[in-house]
Amino acid sequence: MNRLFRPLAAALACFALSASLANTAHADTREVVIAYQDMVVPWRYAQATGAVEKATGYKVIYRKLGSGADVIRALASGSVQLGEAGSSPIAAGLSQGVDISLFWILDNINDAEALVARDGSGVSSIAGLKGKKIGVPFVSTSHFHTLVALQNAGVNPSDVKIVNLRPPEVAAAWARGDIDATYIWDPVLAKVKQNGKVLITSGQVARETGKATFDGFVVDRRFARDNADFVARFVKVLASTDADYRAHSAAWNAASPQVVAVAKESGANVQDVPASLALYAFPTPAEQASNVWLGGGAQSGAAKSLAATATFLKTQGTIQNVLPDYSVGVDPQFVQHATP
Repeated sequence: MNRLFRPLAAALACFALSASLANTAHADTREVVIAYQDMVVPWRYAQATGAVEKATGYKVIYRKLGSGADVIRALASGSVQLGEAGSSPIAAGLSQGVDISLFWILDNINDAEALVARDGSGVSSIAGLKGKKIGVPFVSTSHFHTLVALQNAGVNPSDVKIVNLRPPEVAAAWARGDIDATYIWDPVLAKVKQNGKVLITSGQVARETGKATFDGFVVDRRFARDNADFVARFVKVLASTDADYRAHSAAWNAASPQVVAVAKESGANVQDVPASLALYAFPTPAEQASNVWLGGGAQSGAAKSLAATATFLKTQGTIQNVLPDYSVGVDPQFVQHATP
């Protein structure tokens, strides 16, 4: 598992110059590349309707990537300036010295990620996964919670065959019967639930172990310094879309333009989107600015979660270094300015 980030660490020095030049060019042209994944979240509607472009005046290029690890690599190379990633790849990236900062909590994962055993696999409990094959995207939040859940159930992860598969690859392997279980998120989660048994969700793992996970937006720190107004306006777009969902979640149904847009951008089935959205929790800017999430320095919830995640990943051999303080990678200023 530790091989995944070795190429990233080795390439950081080579990427530094190209990233610097890329950020300068983007600042001059008022163009930004935003990496996103397939998570089913409200801001997909803003993404689809051009709300970011309208609010900022920037030309925005969206690049869909297969995993949080891919997003962190793209940020390290300078090919994207902002990106979505889970707490696990963010912790790994910061531990490897990638110059990024977390400025927005996209979601509290809660029950939106789950460990599911395939019907016919003979698995009915986490303990029953011993000797079985689990497909997960490595260095993702679901990978982290796979390891936590196994250990919490008394199963040594080395007694399970854990294979590195991105979400589309998980869906294909599941359909072929190549894997016995997966720990994944929507839209693939909705598909595997159709012929699988949920063994545990991330919300349950967090309650049982205290090791919570989240998805967040990270930005290249130099780009954020040079384009602070863009990031501030972007955060207001994110906050506005989340607020609309929280206030009118019943109206976000399969026939609504919001849900149609979320389905299109994420690749989800439009009928599954309302239920998928309900699995997440979307913190308000005020909540994000507090010590619960981004505020409070080393005592912020995000910094402590990243530190705990990094410590655990190191014990698994996924990363080699743990920072003394992960608040160096947490920036609350933009949500503080967005708070009424």
